[in-house]
Amino acid sequence: MNRRHCATAAITLVCALALLTSTGQASAAPVPEPSPSSSSAAPADPSQRYSNADLEKVREQIETLYRKAGAATDAYNLAEEQTKKQSDEIVKLAKAIVDGQARIAALKDRAGAQAREQYRNGGLPPGAQLALSNDPKLFLDGINKVRQSQQASKSLLTELNQTQQDLETYTQDASANWEKLEANRVKQAKAKKKINAQIKAAEKLESRLEKKERDRLRQLEQDAANRAQTAWLSSGAVKDVSGEASEAGAAAVAFATAQIGKPYVWGAEGPGSYDCSGLTSRAWLAAKRPIPRTSQEQWRLLPRIDIRDMRPGDLIIYHADASHVGMYVGDGAIVHSPRPGRNVTLAGAGSMKILGVVRPDK
Repeated sequence: MNRRHCATAAITLVCALALLTSTGQASAAPVPEPSPSSSSAAPADPSQRYSNADLEKVREQIETLYRKAGAATDAYNLAEEQTKKQSDEIVKLAKAIVDGQARIAALKDRAGAQAREQYRNGGLPPGAQLALSNDPKLFLDGINKVRQSQQASKSLLTELNQTQQDLETYTQDASANWEKLEANRVKQAKAKKKINAQIKAAEKLESRLEKKERDRLRQLEQDAANRAQTAWLSSGAVKDVSGEASEAGAAAVAFATAQIGKPYVWGAEGPGSYDCSGLTSRAWLAAKRPIPRTSQEQWRLLPRIDIRDMRPGDLIIYHADASHVGMYVGDGAIVHSPRPGRNVTLAGAGSMKILGVVRPDK
C-alpha cells in the first residue's frame, strides 16, 4: 500500500508538471516520472517521493526558468530606463517649443513695429526718403541710419527664420521621442509578462514539493554552487588576484554588503529590496560613480579587465547573455542578489558561469 501510495502521488505530481510546461509558461523539459524502484538514484528513505537525481532535474529546470526571468528583467529595466530618458527629453523639447513660439511672437511684433514705422513715414522706405532730402547734412546722417535699419531688418529676418527652423526641429524630435517612448512601453509590458510567467512557472514547480524535498532541493543548489566554486578556485583563476579596492570601490562594497539579507525583487533598486543590477548600480551610485542600470549595459559600456587584475568593487558579469551580475568583495567571493525567493548574500565568485569582469572606476 505504501508503494502504491508513493507511486500515485508521484504520478500526480509529474502530470501537474507536464500540464504546467504545456501551457507555454515554461520551456524547460518536464521532469521525468520518478521511479521508486530505480537503483542508485532511489531515495534512501522509502517515504521520500523523489530521489536526488529527480530533484536535480527539478533544480536545473527551476534554474533555467529563473535565468530566463533574469534576462527578461534586464530587458524590462533597460526599457524602463530608456522610457525615463525619453520622457525627460520630451519635457525639455516641449519647453523648447514653448520658448520658440514665444520667441517667434516677439520677433513678429518687432517686424510689425518696423512696418508701422514705415507707414507713419508715408509708406516710403528709408532709402527713398533720403533721396528726396535737400539737406546735405541730413543726407549724410541718414546714410548711417539706412544702413543700420537694413542691418536690423536683415538680422530680424535671419533670426525669425532660424527660430522657425529650430521650432520645426524640436517638434520633429519630440514626435520621434514620443514614438520611441511608446515602443519602449510596449517592450516593458512584454518583458513584464514574460518575467511573471517564468517566475510563476518556477514557483509552481517548487510548490509541488514537500518541505523536506524543498530543503533537499536547496541543499542541491548549494552543492552545485560549491562544486563550481571549487573547480574555479582549483583552476588557478584567482591565484594571483591581490588587488586592493580603490576608495570608490571600497565605498561600493560597503554599501552592497550592508544590503545582505534584503530580498530579491525584480526591477527593484532599493532601499528595501534589489534585483542583481539594481544592487550593483545603487552601490556604485553610493560611491558617487553612476553606472548603467542593467547587467547587460554594464557589460557593454564599462571597461573590461582581466580576472587576474580584479579588485574589490569590480563587477563580475555572468552567463552568455550577461543576465546576472555580482560585485567582487575579495577572497574569491561576491555579494549579489540571486533570484526571486532568495536574499542578497555572499557567494563564491565562481559559483556561476563567468562571462567577464568590468571596472566602473577605471
